[in-house]
Amino acid sequence: MPMKLAKTAFATLTILFLVAPLIAILPLAFTSSVILTYPVPSWSMRWFHELFFADAWRRAIVNSLIVGTGTTVLATALGTAASLGLRNRVVLFRGAVRTLFLLPMVVPAVVLGVGMQVLLARFGLTNSYMGVIIAHTVVAVPFVVVSVTGALAGIDERVELAAESLGAAPATVFRRVTLPLAMPGVLSGAVLAFATSLDEVVLTLFVAGPNQRTLARQMFSSIRENISPAIAAAAFLFIAATLLIGLAVVLSRSVLAKRR
Repeated sequence: MPMKLAKTAFATLTILFLVAPLIAILPLAFTSSVILTYPVPSWSMRWFHELFFADAWRRAIVNSLIVGTGTTVLATALGTAASLGLRNRVVLFRGAVRTLFLLPMVVPAVVLGVGMQVLLARFGLTNSYMGVIIAHTVVAVPFVVVSVTGALAGIDERVELAAESLGAAPATVFRRVTLPLAMPGVLSGAVLAFATSLDEVVLTLFVAGPNQRTLARQMFSSIRENISPAIAAAAFLFIAATLLIGLAVVLSRSVLAKRR
């Protein structure tokens, strides 16, 4: 019992340590002051109004949605395909290939940014939406691979073999058996890809032009120029969007589990 209480206390303190910065900054999104300070003089929605009606912030939000959506679609497709390929035991050096897919998670962002800038410049894709989407996809694919690989590992291969023995074509087995069973992992990977794109700053600084300035980059620039409560409002939107997407994924996984 003492050990259980100690573990509970340690877990609670850890959660509070991680959440405390958010608790401290988020109320400042609703301040009427022009600086980040406590106590809050009065409550106001002026900074959310600035986010949605100031040209720079509104354009940044739209760009983040465009880049995030494109990254999610491309990373989910590539990551799922890679996970399915790595599942095949006849693939040589599966461990080494899987490590290559995961390298963007550990390579320093500055090194990756310089490399992406040089590569995209050769194809004329710098300062373009497609270039930013490709750069974000590189760092998002590993999260999809990890998520989908875990989901595929939990699928009993005998179910797929049974479908094949009943005359189902490989494409039909994938569409009717494998993909529905792996869908929770695919959805989780898509959410992680979107969140990765939404939060990416360094690669955006290297490959994006003025017209592709994302919300994260706008926040970074604002911090350098002037620390405004609009940054806290943008952070509030980040967190709220992440929670809503996570809740949607949980509900989707629950629905899929009930259908099985």
